[in-house]
Amino acid sequence: MITYVLIIVAIAFIFDFINGFHDSANSIATIVGTRVLSPLAAVAWATLFNFLGVFIGTTAVAKAISSGFVDQGVVDANVILGGLLGAIIWDLITWWFGIPTSSSHAIIGGFAGAAVSKGGFAALIWGTKWQQTLLAIAISPLMGAFVAFLLMLVVLNAARKETPSQMDRLFRPGQLFSSAFLSYAHGQNDAQKTMGIIVGLLVATQAYFVNETGILRHFHLETTDHVPYWVEFGAYTAIALGTLLGGWRIVHTMGSRVTRLRPFSGFCAETGAAGVMYLAARLGIPISTTHTITGAIVGVGATRRLSAVRWGLARRIVWAWVITIPAAGLIALLSYRVLAMLVRAS
Repeated sequence: MITYVLIIVAIAFIFDFINGFHDSANSIATIVGTRVLSPLAAVAWATLFNFLGVFIGTTAVAKAISSGFVDQGVVDANVILGGLLGAIIWDLITWWFGIPTSSSHAIIGGFAGAAVSKGGFAALIWGTKWQQTLLAIAISPLMGAFVAFLLMLVVLNAARKETPSQMDRLFRPGQLFSSAFLSYAHGQNDAQKTMGIIVGLLVATQAYFVNETGILRHFHLETTDHVPYWVEFGAYTAIALGTLLGGWRIVHTMGSRVTRLRPFSGFCAETGAAGVMYLAARLGIPISTTHTITGAIVGVGATRRLSAVRWGLARRIVWAWVITIPAAGLIALLSYRVLAMLVRAS
């Protein structure tokens, strides 16, 4: 059983890697789209600040994931593995088609789907965290759009006497800051989902590690109140490595197909989205970085004219957001049932 738990921990880090790979566009699409940095340089820049959270981040979102959505009494190794499989499969499907969906909502939906497969809907904790998360599906892109829209108005008003080329020269270095802030906020928010899943697993399987010594003693965890440092370090490392390899299909969608960006508009989009994501991470609300940055890009595009936004593509992205939780949940539900059958057969 201990080997099985260690394998699931490794799969959780693989999901975190895929999260970084899938969501790398969140951090780098705007700075690539404005040609401030080359794709390779942008990926390296984002990777550095993704990882920074391990030193100066919080664990509020991780604690919410591990204890705020599913009754801990229902959680076992198969529930965790089923949830991870649901999230990983959905992430890979949407990555293949270049659709920027939310890895955060995929893991929440997967975790919930596997728990429902075992214990029915009573396994879910219908409380504050579910309310905040479901509300955030609508609120986070609107907040990203609103803040970015306001920043654009301020910038355009302050620099109304400047030519477009002068504004580009001014905001090219500024976009390095905004991209760094966005990458840090992305790592803060998304790496913590994997931390929460691993903590939930270790608490559910604590009995197997009670008498262990050496390195395995660090896998014995009695409550979800503490996130071991090795879990933090592993999660931030995995998401940073995923970002380093990048999800180039989604970069194209986010960087150029939603609206045309310039350095000053990229700065406003990144700063607006990063501010919303950072605040949510501090409050322990697991929002979608994909939703937020997409909303911010739409917000800056709308300051030019509504027709500057490709609303057909935006609607396609929104529909992908809406179905992510139930789709990942259904895949996880089926995955859990297959795992349970395999366990009974063995």
